[in-house]
Amino acid sequence: MANLSSTHCRSYSSSYCLFSSSINEQHHRANFSIPTRRVFAAKTSLHSQRISHPDAVLMQDGAVASPATPAENEIPFKTLKKSLLSSVTSSEEFIETAGFDVNKNESTVSITVVGASGDLAKKKIFPALFALYYEGCLPKHFTVFGYARSKMTDAELRNMVSKTLTCRIDKRENCGEKMDQFLKRCFYHSGQYDCGDNFAELDKKLKEHEGGRVSNRLFYLSIPPNIFIDAVRCASSTASSSDGWTRVIVEKPFGRDSESSAALTKSLKQYLGEDQIFRIDHYLGKELVENLSVLRFSNLIFEPLWSRQYIRNVQFLFSEDFGTEGRGGYFDNYGIIRDIMQNHLLQILALFAMETPVSLDAEDIRNEKVKVLRSMRPIRLEDVVIGQYKSHTRGGVIYPAYTDDKTVPKDSLTPTFAAAALFIDNARWDGVPFLMKAGKALHTKRAEIRVQFRHVPGNLYNRNFGTDLDRATNELVIRVQPDEAIYLKINNKVPGLGMRLDRSNLNLHYAARYSKEIPDAYERLLLDAIEGERRLFIRSDELDAAWALFTPVLKELEEKKINPEYYPYGSRGPVGAHYLAARYNVRWGDLGIEP
Repeated sequence: MANLSSTHCRSYSSSYCLFSSSINEQHHRANFSIPTRRVFAAKTSLHSQRISHPDAVLMQDGAVASPATPAENEIPFKTLKKSLLSSVTSSEEFIETAGFDVNKNESTVSITVVGASGDLAKKKIFPALFALYYEGCLPKHFTVFGYARSKMTDAELRNMVSKTLTCRIDKRENCGEKMDQFLKRCFYHSGQYDCGDNFAELDKKLKEHEGGRVSNRLFYLSIPPNIFIDAVRCASSTASSSDGWTRVIVEKPFGRDSESSAALTKSLKQYLGEDQIFRIDHYLGKELVENLSVLRFSNLIFEPLWSRQYIRNVQFLFSEDFGTEGRGGYFDNYGIIRDIMQNHLLQILALFAMETPVSLDAEDIRNEKVKVLRSMRPIRLEDVVIGQYKSHTRGGVIYPAYTDDKTVPKDSLTPTFAAAALFIDNARWDGVPFLMKAGKALHTKRAEIRVQFRHVPGNLYNRNFGTDLDRATNELVIRVQPDEAIYLKINNKVPGLGMRLDRSNLNLHYAARYSKEIPDAYERLLLDAIEGERRLFIRSDELDAAWALFTPVLKELEEKKINPEYYPYGSRGPVGAHYLAARYNVRWGDLGIEP
């Protein structure tokens, strides 16, 4: 099969050439050092640049290339050329005489991982950055800085990071060499998250490594949300780029409800423009989630079926086969609805159900997602089931209850399982139940989307299935993780003289079809942030709409102190989830034994 892509990762050089080409127009750039409050460089709007230069050509990330205009006392070119040639005999002397810095024609990216000593940084962020470097997806000039309160040297950071780095299976021969090269670009600076002086010291180190090049800076906030604002305030006042872009990746949770989320957004926007804030939901970076739009919009067989006329229900399933395992203190403050459903599953639902966007531009896609979220019916308490896992003994092994976690209060009512029925009140999806189910300490680890189609009207073969019409229903399954796959369940005649029907799978198993290892979600999202691609990041109005949907039912659950239904560790979850599905004539699709 022909490969539609000519490169293994997106071209980075083009965007940097665009940016670098505008360096000779530095006098056209706004000065971002405001005495009263210094804000990030990119916050100056593109609109204002157009006003200042009506004939300007807008380049990537706000760079502006303006057509040359003759000065009043313009020196004739021939006279200028003769004068220069008479005084400078080489390109080096010309640069020195003219006072130009050759590095100013190049750009660099400085990536600062704030919270570098934490688990997320060690297990996901640094390995993802190395994978991008290993695949040749990072720019020529880049530096990685770790920033945290822990006292650590550069060598200690490199030693810590090296323990989590792995190489792609198809290029193992130069793994050690690549690791050494990457680690040489990793540095560390210790400081407090709320100390402007510490960030000013970081700024000095960044400038040393940037070497006079145009500095583009990416800050990844791998820290608790209660210190987001302090870190952003300090970075904006002392460590932002003065001549390039500055972007900030913010990890969830984005608040606990509509009110706290709005307050967080308002505080961030005191120091950042919306186009600088990259709210990351790593599930949007997963291969099968990104493939969702491709599957639907580039295959004629699916798009006509993508509506209430043919789809009976849609299920979004998330299960983990382990409990909180020491993270109970964090988890108990949020619960499974906030941790998984309000963000991961709802974002996938919006991508699944949106109308065809005008283009693949980030704003066009996010506009359609927001329309879906705003069309959703308020969630009723009776359409929600919550559960909490209890201790269970299996095979002689005792598995702990959620409240056995020492960081969890013994009387905690925080749900570790939730199921909900949601509805979209628009012409495409009117009446179609969208069922969500998410839980910890269940029987398997899996995340998938299941699309169950309607029964065939007047099906000639109903009698061959007996009374179980669900067996005759087509189902499209998109397994996000693990063991990524897309398969379609169809009805098929079993070979033989009789007429016996069987349910078979048309299966696209990624491991069998593609030899290349699937990139981690963080690799894709970090590369997007560096390149300024925002379609897989959450816009503030998306966040507002998501919280507006879940906040009322969350408050009702907490104010009424609804007791969760207990389920054994390692089971399929509480029985109430099955009654919820049955209320809408649905059977959960993950009950059978499947590949």
